[in-house]
Amino acid sequence: MDLSLSLVCGGCKAASLVCPQLQKQVAKRFRLEAAAGASSVSLVPWRRRMTAFAPHVFRYSSGFRQLCRQAQLHETKYERFFDNNRRRSSSSSSSRRRVVQSALADVDSIVVQEEEDLKTDKDVYPVVVPRGETWSVHKFGGTCVGSCERIQNVAKIILNDPSLRKAVVVSAMAKVTDMMYDLLERAKSRDDTYLSALEKLHEKHKDTATALLDDHDALSKFLATLEHDVHNLRAMLRAIYIAGHATEPFADFVVGHGELWSAQMLAATVSQMGLPCVWMDAREVLVVNLTGTQQVDPDFEASDERLDKWYARTPADTIIITGFIASTADNIPTTLKRDGSDFSAAIMASLFRAAQVTIWTDVDGVYSADPRKVSEAVVLSTLSYQEAWEMSYFGANVLHPRTTMPVMKYDIPITIRNVFNVESPGTRIGRSPVPETAGKSLQLSFYNNTADSMVKGFATIDNIALVNVEGTGMAGVPGTASDIFQTVKEVGANVVMISQASSEHSICFAVPEKEVGSVAKALKSRFKRALDAGRLSQVEVVHNCSILAAVGQQMASTPGVSASLFTALAKANINVRAIAQGCSEYNITVVVDQEDSVRALKAVHSRFYLSKTTMSVGVVGPGLIGSTLLEQFKDQAAILKEEFNIDLRVTGIMGTKSMLLCEAGLDLSKWRELLEGEGEPTDMVKFMVHVKDNHFIPNAVIIDCTASAHVAEQYYKWLKKGIHIITPNKKANSGPLDQYLCLRELQRQSYTHYFYEATVGAGLPIISTLRGLNETGDKIIKIEGIFSGTVSYIFNNFKGDKSFSQIVREAKMFGFTEPDPRDDLSGMDVARKVIILARESGLRLELADIPVQSLVPEPLRRESTVEEFLEELPDYDTEIEHLRQEAEAAGEVLRYVGVVDVLANAGRVELQRYPKSHAFAQLSGSDNIIAFATSRYSKQPLIVRGPGAGAEVTAGGVFSDILRLASYLGAPS
Repeated sequence: MDLSLSLVCGGCKAASLVCPQLQKQVAKRFRLEAAAGASSVSLVPWRRRMTAFAPHVFRYSSGFRQLCRQAQLHETKYERFFDNNRRRSSSSSSSRRRVVQSALADVDSIVVQEEEDLKTDKDVYPVVVPRGETWSVHKFGGTCVGSCERIQNVAKIILNDPSLRKAVVVSAMAKVTDMMYDLLERAKSRDDTYLSALEKLHEKHKDTATALLDDHDALSKFLATLEHDVHNLRAMLRAIYIAGHATEPFADFVVGHGELWSAQMLAATVSQMGLPCVWMDAREVLVVNLTGTQQVDPDFEASDERLDKWYARTPADTIIITGFIASTADNIPTTLKRDGSDFSAAIMASLFRAAQVTIWTDVDGVYSADPRKVSEAVVLSTLSYQEAWEMSYFGANVLHPRTTMPVMKYDIPITIRNVFNVESPGTRIGRSPVPETAGKSLQLSFYNNTADSMVKGFATIDNIALVNVEGTGMAGVPGTASDIFQTVKEVGANVVMISQASSEHSICFAVPEKEVGSVAKALKSRFKRALDAGRLSQVEVVHNCSILAAVGQQMASTPGVSASLFTALAKANINVRAIAQGCSEYNITVVVDQEDSVRALKAVHSRFYLSKTTMSVGVVGPGLIGSTLLEQFKDQAAILKEEFNIDLRVTGIMGTKSMLLCEAGLDLSKWRELLEGEGEPTDMVKFMVHVKDNHFIPNAVIIDCTASAHVAEQYYKWLKKGIHIITPNKKANSGPLDQYLCLRELQRQSYTHYFYEATVGAGLPIISTLRGLNETGDKIIKIEGIFSGTVSYIFNNFKGDKSFSQIVREAKMFGFTEPDPRDDLSGMDVARKVIILARESGLRLELADIPVQSLVPEPLRRESTVEEFLEELPDYDTEIEHLRQEAEAAGEVLRYVGVVDVLANAGRVELQRYPKSHAFAQLSGSDNIIAFATSRYSKQPLIVRGPGAGAEVTAGGVFSDILRLASYLGAPS
């Protein structure tokens, strides 16, 4: 049948698209002939009829539509006849054929009659709007058409839309509607300045049109219309000035002119760019019924009829339509009230049965929260109609709250896009299917800002007051709630939220702060007798509140959402005054103090939208290692966030004299300049509180990159506060044994982590290897190693061609030593590493229990400058050169090692000789090497070898601990 129909149309594709009645009749004829058993269908007569009909393809009368409906009834009767006789013998085929032939005659008569009507009186048949998915609807707000350049940009967007037909709803230029309302107020107040204000409006549009339109005729036509409108407005405002007031129709007529002018300018611009178009005064088409001072209901049936009539006079494929304005059934001008242009676009989409609506604004889409309040807010890719309702109601900058209603009937999606960033896909609002994640574990979708996030967004309404009516006399008394809200209605107040305890002891509701005075007064008057008698105890008002709403269609099917919401508020120390949730569970609403509104919004948003592994990081000691670590953070942060869902935010950097704090996270590309220019005096307590009490980031970690014992003493307090600690500082783990044991015990009892891999081998996995051996049941016998990269470099190069003192000076020049080389040569750094490994192996040793062979000659251990030490060191080269020669003669080398002898419960740091075949003799540069002798590795020790000194590898070891912490917190491995 489809093939036959396309043959009949014979190239007249528009006929099948825009004349569905005729198409239906053709289709019926083929079905009936097939049912009658016709072996072939004669296409020629039908093709001839369609060809003749093509010029009038848009025209058909209401009588023709009525005939079509009658034919449909006939067809139903015939098909029922066929069904009833389907199984009868072939002898009944002739009777069926007769019935079908009768039906065919009916269909033919309809088309023949239509052709005759067309020949005799073509004007009887109006042009009918070709409704359907060939239309796309655009809406441009005032910001989008706020200037000549912006109107030109809008025109380009219209031209670039590939849709076959376009309906474009446009608002007044930016601020023009406000200026119109201001005109009215001035006139009503008998303020003569309304005339100068009107003239400013006139000049604004005149200048814009002059800059826009090159076509002299188009410009002259618009300027003449503008002059005529301003003349009429001047007269009308004069009448309002004299009367001192304006009726609502008068006011609506005045304020609607901004849309009239912007629509005409845009239509002329689009035409000038080469796309034929017309403009529509929506008051001629859009009919609404007034249902209240701030609300109207569209009359879709009347609007449909008016659209047909308008289109019959002005058929076009591109129509620029005025937003905001409409008319009543009596043709009285009115508006869709404030922010009604979105509503206009949705109504027009419904009338045209459009494929989609695109609402162009100045943001990239709908955000998960107000980005002015929550910097981490993200653009949502999709929303359901219901979610858009909820977010609109609670003040989110999404849509006019009623915008989705007209388009839902035809499942027309709405897309919110940025007119200044057309590359952004925006947010699509439509009917959502049942999500695949519905009913699944909370963990699957908690930290996911995709379309499947169970909580899509958060919105707040400020300047709210709570009214609480309570008393024992309310319980079980029918009509109390009705009386309360009837009283509120009578004073014209808007109830934003209602909450009632199941005991019926109290009813709490929220109203705008500006209306609460009249509400409270009316309630006290209405219930005066009950209050005096004690049946009601009080009508209480709580001022300065805000409403916070969490919105998401999947909340209903996901356990634990409410728990997470209230946990986030509790951690942020937010007091919740009232709670409301409907059985649909599309939103959870709470009332908080207005001073806590932004903090509450940030707290709940971070709970659902930040990664579980988002960390507030405080770096103590921005010296060589600390600054290198910050550089590594800067280079890797984006990759970690994108590929591993690890979000590192350095919220504080603290030096010895100054510190830099930032709640959202510092810009690491210029932290040095910020610390120098905006730093404040160092305060350890304030720094700790800042890093920890950021309620909007789920995890806090302090990285100690100093060598300070004072900073190490803070670890216990930090762990107790729930702050994770990562450090290369050896002072805490090599300090007094009792403090070390307390620290480890606290860490084991809590869920807080303490990582210190870099304290022994810089970037080498020494601590983790030792723990792995212990945790798998291996028994440590002995740990022996070269733990100092500085001393490793010195002895790896001490081969007889240079003196010991020369190599020490060279190592300092290359940056391998501490500023004072005696700190390396004294052996205390190695001793601290030995004590750390000993304690990790279960030995309870103090630092004083470790004998250390210092490489600093006794006379040079006194207080002196570094340069004095280096000048005097050559005087002592002879002794150590003698030791080297003895080792060389025996085929051995000197190595400075640390030893943990677990069996002997001892440790030591000393200069030892090793055969040249030994692993310790094979080192080069500043490499470290550690050998683990264990029960499993008794014959051949387990060797860990690699760079063990330098800022890069030490910072890398700290970074590795951060990633390990992230893994423990839930980041993917």
